Amino acid sequence: MRIRSLGVIDDAVVELSPGFTAVTGETGAGKTMVVTSLGLLLGGRADPALVRIGAKAAVVEGRVVLRPDAAAALRAEEAGAELDEGALLISRTVSAEGRSRAHVGGRSVPVGLLSELADDLVAVHGQTDQQGLLRPARQRQALDRYAGDAVAVPLEKYAGAYRRLRAASAELETITTRARERAQEADLLRFGLDEVAAVEPLPGEDAELAAEAERLGHAESLASAAQAAHAALAGDVEDPEGVDANTLVAGAHRALESVRSHDPVLGALADRIGELGILLGDVAGELAGYADDLDADPLRLAAVEERRAALTQLTRKYGDSVDSVLEWAQRGSARLLELDGDDERIEELTAERDALRAELSQLAQALTDARTEAAERFAAAVTAELASLAMPHARVTIAIRQTEEPEGVEVGGRPVAYGPAGADEVELLLAPHPGAQPRPIAKGASGGELSRVMLAVEVVFAGTTPVPTYLFDEVDAGVGGKAAVEIGRRLAKLAKTAQVVVVTHLPQVAAFADRQLLVEKTVDGSVTRSGVTVLEGEERIRELSRMLAGQEDSQTARAHAEELLAAARADG
Repeated sequence: MRIRSLGVIDDAVVELSPGFTAVTGETGAGKTMVVTSLGLLLGGRADPALVRIGAKAAVVEGRVVLRPDAAAALRAEEAGAELDEGALLISRTVSAEGRSRAHVGGRSVPVGLLSELADDLVAVHGQTDQQGLLRPARQRQALDRYAGDAVAVPLEKYAGAYRRLRAASAELETITTRARERAQEADLLRFGLDEVAAVEPLPGEDAELAAEAERLGHAESLASAAQAAHAALAGDVEDPEGVDANTLVAGAHRALESVRSHDPVLGALADRIGELGILLGDVAGELAGYADDLDADPLRLAAVEERRAALTQLTRKYGDSVDSVLEWAQRGSARLLELDGDDERIEELTAERDALRAELSQLAQALTDARTEAAERFAAAVTAELASLAMPHARVTIAIRQTEEPEGVEVGGRPVAYGPAGADEVELLLAPHPGAQPRPIAKGASGGELSRVMLAVEVVFAGTTPVPTYLFDEVDAGVGGKAAVEIGRRLAKLAKTAQVVVVTHLPQVAAFADRQLLVEKTVDGSVTRSGVTVLEGEERIRELSRMLAGQEDSQTARAHAEELLAAARADG
């Protein structure tokens, strides 16, 4: 990796060994920045506070060697990345303003892709993970992760049944607790629908009645106007000598008919005047019929107004128009059917809930059985690891318990509380020596024992997580002496099948590394390109001496450092 402008690091290159690499240095020298850098390459959160003061951006670049058929290589190629001679180039830039960019194989990619690749590239284990594992919920998740498909398959089925049960129970509760409100709603709907049914409105009836009422209310003036217009067009029977439009037009037509043969233009005009006469006759006839048919009956007007009043009562309550009222009635009828069907729905939901509870009981029991079997294997594997970590008499067990709950699901022949992940409470217990009662690891282990137990757990996980690289960030805190030697030996053993990177302060652990990197600051407090160095020969002995005694030139410390290195090489 190349790291620029990140925290105390100005510009440094970190070369990791294919086997076991130990990163050492004084407290505050910047060892943690190596872990942070790797975290950024793996899609970790971009914090602008990480950018070195005065720099515009922090940049981390990494070169990861992959098999062409590796899942990470295939996923990167899907995103358009290209491998460089079997290696994938990854870079992450974090600006001082907080913006973040990622590149994989020469292509700009979403940061989320880095997280996807990380799942197949690196497993990170640190003190944060250890503290998290002290919580029972995290211990259950850890056990499930170790168990693999044996738990994952029934857990997926359980989760689906749990969601369906929650949905059915929630709907049932809603229907039953709101029964009174729903009954009131049904009564109001019935009253309204009865009102509409009693009036029996027709589509568009309100508009038609409004037009009829307008016509009946002005019947006399309408009849008088129609008669006057008829007289103007076709003559007045009371005044046979009067001149009307029809007579005048007929005279004009006769005048042109007599001379049309002499000029086609006048002939065409004569035809048009003839058409005009026909149109005048039609209109006059319709006016006469309109006047005769006009109903000026006040009783009909009263009936129309009474009907309009009935419709207005409906439109005030249920819609702006009769059409809107009819739409409301249609929706109300459907809703009333739904409300009236609540009793049937309650029966259906009750039966569905009971069936799902029975199914959930079976699935919860299957989960408990699978976890119990996996817990035995997991505890045995961790106990075996502890024997390799200078705790030969320690015994780890995993307690799987349930809490009785009258309204719960049945597991082991009794009703117990349950949740989205089953009914089990998982707790990691430690008996540090023969005769000791197993106790929760948070209470039953000293600081050094706790670190070893957690490291044993992480190593067991490493055996079930097929990734090529493991990063351990000071998981050896609180350990010293022979136990530290055993931790170093165990990490070296793991490094025979995978790449292992360990940030450590223990010389006993660092001595087992295939490559030791020293992180040190310059006088101005920064880590430059020369601040991360590969230690060989005399330099490595001096650093191990410093880690042992705080004195690089102490002859006793040097002798001890040489002895540590010799023992580690002989062990390998």
